[in-house]
Amino acid sequence: MNNVTSADGTRIACTRAGSGPPVVLVDGALSHRARSINAGLATALASRFTVYTYDRRGRGESGDIAPFSPDREVEDLAAVVAETGGPVRLYGTSSGAAVALAAAHSGVPVERLALYEPPFIVDATRPPVPGDYLRTLGDLVAADRRAEAVRYFMRVGVGLPGIVVAMMRFMPAWSSLKALAHTLPYDAAFVAPYEFGTPYPASSWASVKAPTLVMDGGKSPSWIRNAAAALAEHLPEATYRTLEGQTHIVKPAALAPVLEGFFR
Repeated sequence: MNNVTSADGTRIACTRAGSGPPVVLVDGALSHRARSINAGLATALASRFTVYTYDRRGRGESGDIAPFSPDREVEDLAAVVAETGGPVRLYGTSSGAAVALAAAHSGVPVERLALYEPPFIVDATRPPVPGDYLRTLGDLVAADRRAEAVRYFMRVGVGLPGIVVAMMRFMPAWSSLKALAHTLPYDAAFVAPYEFGTPYPASSWASVKAPTLVMDGGKSPSWIRNAAAALAEHLPEATYRTLEGQTHIVKPAALAPVLEGFFR
């Protein structure tokens, strides 16, 4: 394990494994290195790449200096990339894909960019988030109503059925989800502007010139697949690929060979 220091002085914990060209993996919401779908992916890629995983700010062993802004998360990722010697192959999943996009747009040195199911909403195949979504989520976190914040995020942001959200409190992972509830506004800040059911603005991510692979799962809902396909058309150097049989929780065994081919 290593630590890097972000521009505002926040300590960001990261881990390096394997050997070869550098790859950085960015987690989505409510996860960190010790509890992440990227952990297995890092192991699968380490035979061909030097793989860096890190705890996004406020999670795991990373610090969190207030006030938050999306720029701080981009600076955190930039610090990790600088540790690799860059430029890097960059992969982000879910809201982590939105963070990776923002980093590439901001000028973080990215050689190749891979994105899995950024949870944007670009059409009417599911309800958009309400206009006060970010404020409501932030208010719940500020009041330390962690369980309510997670339920609100899952129901309104993710779009899970109410009965599924209600049953989540009986899951073994429920306490871990609540422990990370304070970081939900961080994820929402990157995602919510693109969750109103409208096409991507022409200026969005205009600086992203790196070859980009946008992926989704064949078993994922139509709204998130439509957003992925539209993003691939929106970015100038992007291709689109569906991983058949996969859902939003993509299996490393299905994803790693695809990334190996793209990152070669």
